[in-house]
Amino acid sequence: MNQMNPKEIDSYVQDMMKKMFPGGWNSMMTPTDSMKGHQPFIHPASEEPNHQDSRASTPSNSIPVNIFETFEDVYIRMKIPNDEWMKQMRIYHTSNQAIIENIPEHGDRQVLTLPSLVKKKGAIAQFRDGILELKIPRSIDMQYTEIDVSEKY
Repeated sequence: MNQMNPKEIDSYVQDMMKKMFPGGWNSMMTPTDSMKGHQPFIHPASEEPNHQDSRASTPSNSIPVNIFETFEDVYIRMKIPNDEWMKQMRIYHTSNQAIIENIPEHGDRQVLTLPSLVKKKGAIAQFRDGILELKIPRSIDMQYTEIDVSEKY
Protein backbone atom coordinates (compact mmCIF):
# COMPACT_ATOMS: atom_id res chain seq x y z
CA MET A 1 0.00 0.00 0.00
CA ASN A 2 2.89 2.36 0.73
CA GLN A 3 4.25 1.85 -2.78
CA MET A 4 1.09 3.17 -4.47
CA ASN A 5 1.24 6.66 -5.90
CA PRO A 6 -1.94 8.69 -5.15
CA LYS A 7 -1.69 10.45 -8.53
CA GLU A 8 -1.65 7.10 -10.36
CA ILE A 9 -4.67 5.92 -8.37
CA ASP A 10 -6.52 9.15 -9.15
CA SER A 11 -5.63 8.83 -12.83
CA TYR A 12 -6.84 5.22 -12.88
CA VAL A 13 -10.14 6.13 -11.17
CA GLN A 14 -10.72 9.07 -13.56
CA ASP A 15 -10.01 6.81 -16.55
CA MET A 16 -12.50 4.20 -15.29
CA MET A 17 -15.13 6.90 -14.69
CA LYS A 18 -14.70 8.11 -18.28
CA LYS A 19 -15.24 4.56 -19.50
CA MET A 20 -18.33 4.12 -17.32
CA PHE A 21 -19.81 7.55 -18.14
CA PRO A 22 -18.55 8.61 -21.61
CA GLY A 23 -20.34 11.97 -21.41
CA GLY A 24 -18.76 12.83 -18.06
CA TRP A 25 -20.76 13.95 -15.06
CA ASN A 26 -23.35 15.68 -17.30
CA SER A 27 -24.43 12.34 -18.78
CA MET A 28 -25.37 11.15 -15.31
CA MET A 29 -28.14 13.76 -15.27
CA THR A 30 -29.73 12.33 -18.43
CA PRO A 31 -30.28 8.58 -18.04
CA THR A 32 -30.71 7.97 -21.77
CA ASP A 33 -27.16 9.17 -22.48
CA SER A 34 -25.51 7.22 -19.68
CA MET A 35 -27.45 4.02 -20.38
CA LYS A 36 -26.98 4.08 -24.16
CA GLY A 37 -26.51 0.51 -25.31
CA HIS A 38 -27.45 -0.94 -21.92
CA GLN A 39 -31.24 -0.66 -22.08
CA PRO A 40 -32.72 -1.50 -25.48
CA PHE A 41 -36.13 -0.05 -24.59
CA ILE A 42 -34.85 3.54 -24.44
CA HIS A 43 -34.64 5.03 -27.93
CA PRO A 44 -33.56 8.64 -28.38
CA ALA A 45 -35.50 9.68 -31.47
CA SER A 46 -32.66 11.29 -33.35
CA GLU A 47 -30.34 8.33 -32.88
CA GLU A 48 -29.26 6.58 -36.05
CA PRO A 49 -29.37 2.78 -36.28
CA ASN A 50 -25.58 2.60 -35.89
CA HIS A 51 -25.89 4.40 -32.49
CA GLN A 52 -24.13 7.66 -33.37
CA ASP A 53 -24.19 10.54 -30.91
CA SER A 54 -27.70 12.00 -31.11
CA ARG A 55 -26.44 15.59 -30.91
CA ALA A 56 -24.35 15.10 -34.05
CA SER A 57 -27.24 13.72 -36.12
CA THR A 58 -29.97 16.17 -35.02
CA PRO A 59 -30.87 18.62 -37.80
CA SER A 60 -30.63 22.29 -36.85
CA ASN A 61 -34.39 22.90 -37.28
CA SER A 62 -35.50 20.07 -34.96
CA ILE A 63 -35.78 19.98 -31.21
CA PRO A 64 -34.22 17.25 -29.03
CA VAL A 65 -36.71 14.51 -28.23
CA ASN A 66 -36.52 11.45 -25.98
CA ILE A 67 -38.65 8.43 -26.86
CA PHE A 68 -39.03 5.37 -24.67
CA GLU A 69 -41.56 2.61 -24.16
CA THR A 70 -43.00 0.77 -21.21
CA PHE A 71 -45.03 -2.44 -21.22
CA GLU A 72 -48.21 -0.55 -22.13
CA ASP A 73 -47.26 2.86 -23.56
CA VAL A 74 -44.82 4.79 -25.73
CA TYR A 75 -43.63 8.10 -24.26
CA ILE A 76 -42.28 11.09 -26.14
CA ARG A 77 -40.70 13.90 -24.10
CA MET A 78 -39.40 17.19 -25.43
CA LYS A 79 -38.30 20.43 -23.85
CA ILE A 80 -40.37 23.42 -24.98
CA PRO A 81 -38.42 26.55 -24.02
CA ASN A 82 -41.01 28.99 -25.37
CA ASP A 83 -44.67 28.87 -24.29
CA GLU A 84 -45.67 30.42 -27.64
CA TRP A 85 -44.58 27.18 -29.33
CA MET A 86 -47.44 25.38 -27.59
CA LYS A 87 -49.96 27.60 -29.40
CA GLN A 88 -48.56 26.99 -32.89
CA MET A 89 -47.47 23.35 -32.47
CA ARG A 90 -49.40 20.54 -34.17
CA ILE A 91 -48.80 16.88 -33.27
CA TYR A 92 -50.03 13.88 -35.24
CA HIS A 93 -49.25 10.18 -35.11
CA THR A 94 -49.64 7.10 -37.25
CA SER A 95 -49.27 3.51 -36.07
CA ASN A 96 -45.46 3.82 -36.07
CA GLN A 97 -44.54 7.52 -36.37
CA ALA A 98 -45.14 10.82 -34.58
CA ILE A 99 -45.14 14.05 -36.58
CA ILE A 100 -44.41 17.40 -34.91
CA GLU A 101 -45.13 20.50 -36.98
CA ASN A 102 -44.55 24.26 -36.68
CA ILE A 103 -41.76 24.25 -34.09
CA PRO A 104 -39.30 25.84 -33.72
CA GLU A 105 -40.39 27.78 -36.82
CA HIS A 106 -43.73 27.82 -38.62
CA GLY A 107 -43.62 25.23 -41.41
CA ASP A 108 -40.94 23.04 -39.79
CA ARG A 109 -41.72 19.34 -39.57
CA GLN A 110 -40.07 16.61 -37.55
CA VAL A 111 -40.98 12.93 -38.11
CA LEU A 112 -40.15 10.54 -35.27
CA THR A 113 -40.12 6.77 -35.69
CA LEU A 114 -41.71 5.08 -32.69
CA PRO A 115 -40.10 1.99 -31.12
CA SER A 116 -43.32 -0.06 -31.40
CA LEU A 117 -46.76 0.09 -32.96
CA VAL A 118 -49.30 2.31 -31.19
CA LYS A 119 -53.09 2.52 -31.07
CA LYS A 120 -55.05 5.11 -33.05
CA LYS A 121 -56.83 6.52 -30.01
CA GLY A 122 -55.99 7.17 -26.39
CA ALA A 123 -52.96 9.47 -26.72
CA ILE A 124 -52.52 12.00 -23.91
CA ALA A 125 -50.36 15.16 -23.91
CA GLN A 126 -49.23 16.93 -20.74
CA PHE A 127 -47.20 20.14 -20.51
CA ARG A 128 -45.52 20.88 -17.20
CA ASP A 129 -42.38 22.82 -16.20
CA GLY A 130 -41.36 23.40 -19.83
CA ILE A 131 -41.57 19.68 -20.72
CA LEU A 132 -44.16 18.29 -23.13
CA GLU A 133 -44.89 14.61 -22.54
CA LEU A 134 -46.93 12.51 -24.96
CA LYS A 135 -48.23 9.14 -23.82
CA ILE A 136 -49.51 6.86 -26.59
CA PRO A 137 -50.90 3.37 -25.80
CA ARG A 138 -49.02 0.53 -27.46
CA SER A 139 -50.81 -1.74 -29.88
CA ILE A 140 -50.27 -5.45 -29.58
CA ASP A 141 -50.20 -6.84 -33.10
CA MET A 142 -50.68 -10.57 -32.78
CA GLN A 143 -51.36 -11.12 -36.47
CA TYR A 144 -48.54 -12.72 -38.35
CA THR A 145 -48.32 -14.68 -41.54
CA GLU A 146 -45.89 -17.44 -42.40
CA ILE A 147 -43.95 -16.92 -45.61
CA ASP A 148 -43.18 -20.03 -47.60
CA VAL A 149 -39.55 -20.16 -48.67
CA SER A 150 -39.01 -22.49 -51.58
CA GLU A 151 -36.01 -23.11 -53.76
CA LYS A 152 -36.24 -22.06 -57.39
CA TYR A 153 -33.77 -23.12 -60.04
